[in-house]
Amino acid sequence: MAVGAREITFRPGTVDAGEYRFAVGTAGSTGLVLQTVLMPLLLANRPSRLVLEGGTHNMLAPPFDFIAKSFLPILRRMGARIEARLARHGFYPRGGGRIEVDVLPGAPSPIECVGRGGLLSTSATAYIAGLPLDIAEREIACVRKAFDWADRSCAIRELPEEQGPGNILLLEAEYEHVTEIVSGFGQLGVPAERLAKRAVGRLKGYLESSAFAGPYLADQLLLPFALAGGGAFTTVKPSQHSLTAAKVIERFLDRRCVFTQLPLGAHRMKVH
Repeated sequence: MAVGAREITFRPGTVDAGEYRFAVGTAGSTGLVLQTVLMPLLLANRPSRLVLEGGTHNMLAPPFDFIAKSFLPILRRMGARIEARLARHGFYPRGGGRIEVDVLPGAPSPIECVGRGGLLSTSATAYIAGLPLDIAEREIACVRKAFDWADRSCAIRELPEEQGPGNILLLEAEYEHVTEIVSGFGQLGVPAERLAKRAVGRLKGYLESSAFAGPYLADQLLLPFALAGGGAFTTVKPSQHSLTAAKVIERFLDRRCVFTQLPLGAHRMKVH
């Protein structure tokens, strides 16, 4: 590859299952590393075990909670056998987190994910490590004001100082068939209230829609659905990331991920 190159050649080899340890060395996302190797290992001929070290909760990547509660349950419904455990949190910029994943081989099967089912629960959790506790308290206060949630639905979890400094606010909406998790990451110079209001706004947008998948879950479901050779899910307005991924998938797999707008504003993604 070179700057300005107009072509890329892809020569896939044989997938070697086994035990792997990937240490990013920084706060680089363990979740993105997992998504890079997960699909090939599902198509391998024997089980694999992964140990991934780096960032587990950092900006511009899905936090572990999203992987575990939103993404992997859909793959299990498609027949995948995957277990993931969070051994240690790792925040930007320090990193140092660790997740462990067991993967049993099995190609995903097509499924239809068009309805969420009934709402089972909503919750908010503010994680804080090596920072003043009042940051998390202000975030939770903002969430409770916006949603009028009960005390039992809102929690603060103080992590060991050596796992920080770091802060993340997680808002969760659990339905019968899907769980949406919205995150807000603490940043230097960004007040806790502003972070919380952004996360609240994003969750409200999802709650007010009828879509099965939020924008980030939709991004991540495209490849397994394409590999399954069929299936469909509903989502909010597709992001540019999703549209680009659909084009790339079409070039590699000769399968089309087609988005169609529905009458109430949601979109239906179907693999052709």
